[in-house]
Amino acid sequence: MPADSLRYPHFLQQAAARSRHWLFDHALPLWWARGADHAGGGFHEKLDARGQPVGRPTRVRVQSRQVFVYARAGALGWNGPWQQAMRHGLDFMRHRHQRADGFFRSTLDTADQQVDLYDQAFVLFALAHAWQAEGQPADLLAIARRLMAQIAAHLRLPDGGYRASLDTGVTGLPSPAERQSNPLMHLLEALLAWVAVGAGEGFETQAVSLCRLAMDQLIDPATGALPEHFGEGWQPQAGAGHTHPVFEPGHQFEWAWLLVQAQHLLGSALPAAHPLAARLEHFGRRHGIDAVRDVAIFSTNAAGEALDRRARLWAQTERLRTALLFAERGLGDPADRAAIEASAMSAFQTLERFLAVPTTGLWNEWMDEDGRFPPGDAPASSFYHLMTGFDSLLAAAAPASAHAMNGTD
Repeated sequence: MPADSLRYPHFLQQAAARSRHWLFDHALPLWWARGADHAGGGFHEKLDARGQPVGRPTRVRVQSRQVFVYARAGALGWNGPWQQAMRHGLDFMRHRHQRADGFFRSTLDTADQQVDLYDQAFVLFALAHAWQAEGQPADLLAIARRLMAQIAAHLRLPDGGYRASLDTGVTGLPSPAERQSNPLMHLLEALLAWVAVGAGEGFETQAVSLCRLAMDQLIDPATGALPEHFGEGWQPQAGAGHTHPVFEPGHQFEWAWLLVQAQHLLGSALPAAHPLAARLEHFGRRHGIDAVRDVAIFSTNAAGEALDRRARLWAQTERLRTALLFAERGLGDPADRAAIEASAMSAFQTLERFLAVPTTGLWNEWMDEDGRFPPGDAPASSFYHLMTGFDSLLAAAAPASAHAMNGTD
């Protein structure tokens, strides 16, 4: 048997053990002990290099992501206070961010009346995981259904998809006319989360619609990649500061992962999802990885030429979980099998470099073009990405472990 076929299962076991140790023994306890505001409620925006809180709780995306993190921690078997932590964030969201109309405030700024699709999507996503973790209570499902109804009523566009926001009341947030793929991607993620936990009625139809929009209109047929910004009719547009459409390798991986999951959950409604997902993954792996630093870079153009060679933590987690999924299910070109497994191994090694900080349980957010990590705080919002990556790794290692125990590795 080829050596590489033995190496990959061994990698899965070793990487899963290290990930579990980092999560269970360091990150989850740290972000509950110091990352939560135990006096005022909610979770802090960041922790500094010593693990001290920076910034009072304000953004709903931080609260929703931390709700997800601790809900998944419980599902993975962490014996710490996952339920208390999850409810801590959930209660803060419901009491401080939820509006009378069913939408959720992006921030606690009373002047902020912006309805940002990206933030609504993460609330919907968190509610799915909390609903499952709490034993499927009717009130959480009702909140989610009302929120989705409001999104459909006020943000849905006549030609399909959704606008990025409702108004321009806050500088720096999307204008009503601007169409972005990223909020759509996270809305799809939230819808699939509800389908996965068995409450797909209504959510399933919207998920199929979003997948078809992505497959039929958002993915560039020439490159197989999906750009960030669009205009009327979902025609690709240049982002701010650019003259041509921008492609983020991390988002190619993320879309690929979601389309594979969508076909698994939605079945025959999406027969073309796997081939398109394979093209997305291939573009990200071929054009989005800096060979010298072995990192997924921030952005490229349609030709795969680097626009921003810096690397963010989250893109490495998306590279990891997508490679794990493709390797597990044998997706993509069979000739790429070894390359996909190698990509998973490289992505994990790169992630460990981002996690190599003095206070274990924190992380570096950015890597410069020269491979250095500039000093900075660890944003709470990135824990969600690390959880999705390590969650996928733990799942991939489980069948590999059984395979090894049967003596067939």
